[in-house]
Amino acid sequence: MNKYIFYIPLSLTGLFFTFYFLLASLPNFLSVDPGYAIGDISRWCERISGGFFREPANALSNIGFMITGLYMFWILANEKKFEGSRFHGPTLTALTYAGAAFFLGPGSLLMHGTHTEWGQWADWLSMIMWISIPWLVNIFTINNWRESLFVKTYLIVIGLYGLLSWFLDTDLGINFNFWFLSISLWTITEVLQTFYSKPLRLLSGFVGIAVLAVFGKFPSEIISNFSEYWWVILFWVPALFINEKHNSNKKYFPWYWLGILFYISAWIIWLQGYPEKPYCNPDSIFQPHAIWHILSSCATLSFFFFFRTATTK
Repeated sequence: MNKYIFYIPLSLTGLFFTFYFLLASLPNFLSVDPGYAIGDISRWCERISGGFFREPANALSNIGFMITGLYMFWILANEKKFEGSRFHGPTLTALTYAGAAFFLGPGSLLMHGTHTEWGQWADWLSMIMWISIPWLVNIFTINNWRESLFVKTYLIVIGLYGLLSWFLDTDLGINFNFWFLSISLWTITEVLQTFYSKPLRLLSGFVGIAVLAVFGKFPSEIISNFSEYWWVILFWVPALFINEKHNSNKKYFPWYWLGILFYISAWIIWLQGYPEKPYCNPDSIFQPHAIWHILSSCATLSFFFFFRTATTK
């Protein structure tokens, strides 16, 4: 066992909560969203608390991401790498995925716990850190590019986006939706990897259009508000890098579809986590948004196991 692979993130978990409670004891660390006050119902349904966490259930439910992330590190620490897999043993790719899945916890907790602008930035950045990995992994795996190059590319993308979003907001001031773009790019790369053909390569961007429709963003809306959805033209980027069929024995059942089930269920419940929704009970410990966090953490773990089924022939 490479004990440091597990004990380092475990120690960071303890340090994170230690510093959080120490800083939350200071007068200016915590805030309240503009237009709200202690005792009001927050944007995410839960009543705003004057304690260490502005939304206790919505904040602490993010421990689920930390637990699943630590479990990934535990698995990787207790096995060796083997040729043909980027998700067995402490490979650069697997450690990057586990780290991003883990950081979803602190990122979201800082938003729901502090109600600060920098907490919101940390939350959104943590989401981008995770969702950008699958489609990058697919492109790099299909082309058999080095893992070290994958990590460098990933760090450049995340570093540049993180810096720009700090100053320009999450849409970078140009209506750029990196979250939905990445979800779509992931699906497109999976389709090209599994069903590659030259006609499909040309039409692959329309797979992304179909993905947006699942989330209620239909072609008519995209066309009529193209200035808001201009980034759909990037749906054809994977076709530039995937120009032949990739030999992989990746298995989609059960882990991929289980991850999809967890995420879609979480998203449906997330839609109920607003003050005007009938399932909103601001004083309950069972918050829809908290359930979204827990189910989403299960999705990240399911997708981790899904990527472990992929070995190149």
